[in-house]
Amino acid sequence: MSLAYARRMIEARHLRVLRAVAATGSFSAAGRELGCTQPAVSQQMKALETSVGTPLLVRSGREMRLTQAGEALVRHAAGILAGLTAAEEEVAAIAGLRAGRVRLVSFPSGSSALVPTALAALRAAHPGTRVSLEEAEPPASVEKLRAGDCDVALAFRYEDAPGAEEWSDLVVRPLLTDRLVALLPERHPLARADSLAIGELAREPWIAGCPRCRGRLVEVCEAAGFTPRIDFATDDYPAVAGLVGAGLGVAVLPELAIESVRPRGARAVTLEPAVRREVVALTLPDLAQVPAVAATLEHLTRAAAR
Repeated sequence: MSLAYARRMIEARHLRVLRAVAATGSFSAAGRELGCTQPAVSQQMKALETSVGTPLLVRSGREMRLTQAGEALVRHAAGILAGLTAAEEEVAAIAGLRAGRVRLVSFPSGSSALVPTALAALRAAHPGTRVSLEEAEPPASVEKLRAGDCDVALAFRYEDAPGAEEWSDLVVRPLLTDRLVALLPERHPLARADSLAIGELAREPWIAGCPRCRGRLVEVCEAAGFTPRIDFATDDYPAVAGLVGAGLGVAVLPELAIESVRPRGARAVTLEPAVRREVVALTLPDLAQVPAVAATLEHLTRAAAR
């Protein structure tokens, strides 16, 4: 039997018996200390010697003496058992939400509108659970989740969008449906309308996101028969709101972003027909069973419901 195989076969209960025998000098005394019978001690010691492939004890009169291998194993047993006890206590703390860590990735408007409420409630309920936050837009956030670089990803996908992401391998927790709204300067002729069609803004200068992030806007505009003239490009929602408020153009933003920015000098107007995105929390199936991750998902759901 190889030494590597032997190491895999050593059991903690056998180490505890060996330490008791070494401390008391006999099987019967070790049994009394451990609350078991002398034959049970003998049986466990035989099993341990079989596992390691060498004698650990030598009988000397009525007492037991450790062999050199037995002395080495007892010397290491204290550290092994202490480490195992510490591990058991840590796992119990994590399982009981007295400890734990969750790595959360969220898109910016989710970070400002949903995450603060959810994490404040999570901390109040489970102060030992720590959550870190990083920002990334889908699909980058979803790639981080699949790569093991985060535990929960806040993401979104547009209804009927071409090439919508497939999440069949993930646990999907729906949070809310977020509409896109037009953001117009307050003095714009359409700013007081109850709703408008995006085609009514065909001749306007636009403020949009970076080339990768403006894709959905361009798709919606082209479906309405025009290509938007984009004068300013920024992914920073406060900057978008500031540019619109200054009268430099129009924009389309998610309602979550409008709630978090509260623009000055600009007004949000509902788009018809509606353009919606589904906001979800994603995790891996195995991670969904981890108490801290499950609690994070639950508090994100409650924050979205509010």
